[in-house]
Amino acid sequence: MAVLVPFLAFFLSGCGINTIPTYEEQAKAKWSDVENQYQRRADLIPNLIETVKGFAQQERTVLEAVTNARARATSIQVNADTITDPEAFKKFQEAQTQLSGALGRLLAISENYPDLKSNQNFLALQSQLEGTENRIAVARRDYIEAVRLYNTALRTFPGVIWASTYYRNQKPMQEFTVAEEAKKPPQVKF
Repeated sequence: MAVLVPFLAFFLSGCGINTIPTYEEQAKAKWSDVENQYQRRADLIPNLIETVKGFAQQERTVLEAVTNARARATSIQVNADTITDPEAFKKFQEAQTQLSGALGRLLAISENYPDLKSNQNFLALQSQLEGTENRIAVARRDYIEAVRLYNTALRTFPGVIWASTYYRNQKPMQEFTVAEEAKKPPQVKF
């Protein structure tokens, strides 16, 4: 019996039983990166709005839209369960899409204010926001890849065996999808 235990431990360590929890933890870590980048963006927005306010008093509706979109995006509570709950994930993704659209409109306003475009605070904030948007894209890409590995492990051999025996409570995780607005080509008007 003493010889059998190490043999079984060695056999089980190489058969993929640890693949599902390993991929799950990697996907959760990547999800944390996504949340971190969205939080970074949410933290930058108040500074950007205050900088723009001084130059764009008549653009109050856009500023209010950004403020409201940020409030909606940050009011949605997300946690590790969000990535396995399609409805919660969809709400989170929709709020972030609305915030991205509102930020795009806010940055477009700067074209109407030459003094704002040359303001160092605005330029620094705009640069940080652009960098954050890039970080969000990278974090989302990494999360999607981690979810792909995890979901594949749940559905393929030998993971499907472990999923049906040891990991019955494991659900596939949600991936990001492209919003309908983003699928439309932008209109260029001169």
